[in-house]
Amino acid sequence: MTAPTAPRTYNQTHAPRSYAAGRRRVSIYASWTYPGEANLDVNVLDDRYNTMFEFRRVFYPEFEWAASPRSYQQGIAGVLELILRTWAPFQQFAAEVTGQPVPLFQGIDQAGYPLPLDERVLADADTLLVFGTEILRAQMEPSPEEVEAVRRFLAREGTCLVVGPHHDIGRSDDPEEREKEFHHHGDVATPRRQRFGGYARALLKGLGVPVENRWGLRSAVVPGTRDVTPLCVLRDLDTRGFLEGVTVFNYHPHLPHYAVTTDDPRSVRVLATRPIDMTRPPHPFTEAGNREFNAVVWVPPGGDRAGDVLVADSTLFSSLYGVTNSLKQFWRNIVRGGGAQ
Repeated sequence: MTAPTAPRTYNQTHAPRSYAAGRRRVSIYASWTYPGEANLDVNVLDDRYNTMFEFRRVFYPEFEWAASPRSYQQGIAGVLELILRTWAPFQQFAAEVTGQPVPLFQGIDQAGYPLPLDERVLADADTLLVFGTEILRAQMEPSPEEVEAVRRFLAREGTCLVVGPHHDIGRSDDPEEREKEFHHHGDVATPRRQRFGGYARALLKGLGVPVENRWGLRSAVVPGTRDVTPLCVLRDLDTRGFLEGVTVFNYHPHLPHYAVTTDDPRSVRVLATRPIDMTRPPHPFTEAGNREFNAVVWVPPGGDRAGDVLVADSTLFSSLYGVTNSLKQFWRNIVRGGGAQ
């Protein structure tokens, strides 16, 4: 990975941004505890991130730029840093579009400082992205005060909350079912059980958003390539224009299905689904007759909530899996508050 030309800083206090018409303030909140993830026992195979050494070994030689223990961490922390690095292009893109800096906050950062999702994060944001990339075993959940703070944030006109709980692989205690899941997604770097998004899932539930991340499904691709097939976009439901000009996303071998847990179609709109790769071995989800999974779900304003809530996976904002012009258009729509804005 090419190093940035501008000097990097760390250990700085966030400088609040002033409101400016037409220049939305975008913030990212990674809901993990960095030390909690980095310190998980590597002798336990399931429910943790890979170490950087494992990542290098599986995908050799793609990540040999990170081979030196002198310049890059080889444990779980190395993979966490890789994730942070691959979010940086989105931060830069959003800053260029809005003319505002894009801070990235963490539930508990590398230095051990906790930062609940409160007014320090929310007061100067118009669009907030909550990346639910914490392992369930780390036991991160929002407090009632955090849920209430986000509720107040969404009571402001023009706000947008994007929540992205990652995949939930191996939730069943049946080892045969977990084995089916593994052979369907086919990523040998991913263990039989890797469950993400407890914080994000609890936040959605606390806000009354009836969406839950399930499974880890492989998207269909153009035969012989890693180019994903087009999205199935329900454009008549996308009145805000979040997917205006968007046709495809990036590739990832195990993506969550965002299950809608209400029968009321008026409160939740599935804006896009992704075709499942049916050339892969069967998965419990496909065995139930499903051929697509929910990729983007929108909960429009309603009641006391004046802002929008979108559910979309955090990998859509990562450069690790490729950045197409179509994906950049999605980023542009998100940071502008919708393509129609």
